[in-house]
Amino acid sequence: MKTWKKRTKAVHAGIRRSQYGEVSEAIYLTQGFVYDSAEAAEARFIETGQDEFIYARYGNPTVAMFEDRIAAMEGAEDGFATASGMAAVNGALMAMLRAGDHAVSARALFGSCLYILEEVLTRFGVEVTFVDGTDLAAWAAAIRPDTKAVFFESVSNPTLEVIDIRSVAQLAHDVGATVIVDNVFATPVFSDAIVQGADVVVYSATKHIDGQGRALGGVILGTRDFIRGTVEPFMKHTGGSMSPFTAWMMLKGLETIELRVRAQAATAQMLADELQSDGKLAQVIYPGHVTHPQYDLAMAQMGAGGTVLSIDAGSQVAAFKLLNALEIITISNNLGDAKSIATHPATTTHQRLPDATKAHLGITPGLVRLSVGLEDPDDLLADLRGALADL
Repeated sequence: MKTWKKRTKAVHAGIRRSQYGEVSEAIYLTQGFVYDSAEAAEARFIETGQDEFIYARYGNPTVAMFEDRIAAMEGAEDGFATASGMAAVNGALMAMLRAGDHAVSARALFGSCLYILEEVLTRFGVEVTFVDGTDLAAWAAAIRPDTKAVFFESVSNPTLEVIDIRSVAQLAHDVGATVIVDNVFATPVFSDAIVQGADVVVYSATKHIDGQGRALGGVILGTRDFIRGTVEPFMKHTGGSMSPFTAWMMLKGLETIELRVRAQAATAQMLADELQSDGKLAQVIYPGHVTHPQYDLAMAQMGAGGTVLSIDAGSQVAAFKLLNALEIITISNNLGDAKSIATHPATTTHQRLPDATKAHLGITPGLVRLSVGLEDPDDLLADLRGALADL
């Protein structure tokens, strides 16, 4: 399997077949497991084998298939599936950090990620330093000999800044810090984060992995020692595990993720190219367009611009008018869906941030995040142009 391409791993990796030889993965809807004897139960609690399970909060055959498959795609040794993407972010950080530890994070983050770092971790005595993620000098100045972890989104939400994984990882590894990367916008399709230096990769499976808006889920990926020795004890006792039915949906999502994401990214590229010349937009932000400040880095790191672009209509009034005029693209706050979705971050996903922080991060009143779906590219372009014509 090590020689298989990602597209093949996405279909076949991690399969565990029962005695019935089913083609589609089985859903094991059970919270517990039976032992042949009291002695067998005792032995399993002392040491659990690879295909042995105790309780669904600890592990489940369907969940294990998803963990193995996404780990194989990412090039990680192991993974732990969680109830949501935020459970994955919280679990990866809380499992390894304790009072007195120091962490460094990029400031440009999804609102809930920022809450965990700014509010939750500090409440329990973790010192967190925030930096401009694209400024390597700022990382170098903030990372200390006692820094335990660094955290960043490889492509930030919603301003689409691209962080240099290799360079930040080198700075972190020089002091023995663990590099945790939220890789949602890069997707498992375009990601080589572990090869580029990440120790831990976190995904919200709610996004591209499911890809059809059906369920919440997340996953933490890393070395077997980190996943089973650090993450699993924390997650199984705090209860953030993925359900078997959700894991089955995520397995089905992985089977088509390569086809979906590449099609979505190609459409996003076309839309960014076409919208760049629209005089009614103050700005078009897309890592795959040559005007993006980190275009070269995005191409080297991902090889594509991803499925999301952001546009600035100039004001909140104009942004709302644009959103309300769209006919195909829906207004919601998810991304990575088969349906194209438009979001106004300043009043939704990032509304809790102070105005000064929004301005510093580039989350302007006119900014609209577009998650590109699987609709016909020409229809999406016509939808956007029709909405822009009304501005």
